[in-house]
Amino acid sequence: MTASLELPTGYQHPAVTALLGYLHDVTAELGIGLESCTLDHDSPVSAYVALDIRLPHYPGRDVALLWDEVHGWAAAIETHSGEDLIVLRYLGGPTVAPAPRRVARFVTALREDDHSVGRQDPVQLRTAGDPGALAALLRRPAVAR
Repeated sequence: MTASLELPTGYQHPAVTALLGYLHDVTAELGIGLESCTLDHDSPVSAYVALDIRLPHYPGRDVALLWDEVHGWAAAIETHSGEDLIVLRYLGGPTVAPAPRRVARFVTALREDDHSVGRQDPVQLRTAGDPGALAALLRRPAVAR
């Protein structure tokens, strides 16, 4: 289920609550707000973060960060036809919840067309499904990431 960040009163999904805190930290590091985000709290839990940048090889295309509990962060561009986004690069491991400054460096590398950060193929960093374990991972201090 895709949803805005407004969760119903009494919502008890621990991973989504923890993800909101993590997204807050990441978007703050990027200089944007949570209003740029949407969540999908079905399994695998995932998020979309709209970025206000353009990439050198894709002028006129909107850019977004995608996050999911299996692969972590990826950068994608919107298509003009409303089809699925085109994933350009994955940040990669070792965790699905790297420090916000590492995510910001990934975005900077994308903007500068620096291919030394990230990878083209996804890596499974964890298995989806255990919301308690995911919540604990997302709540870890950024220093440990």
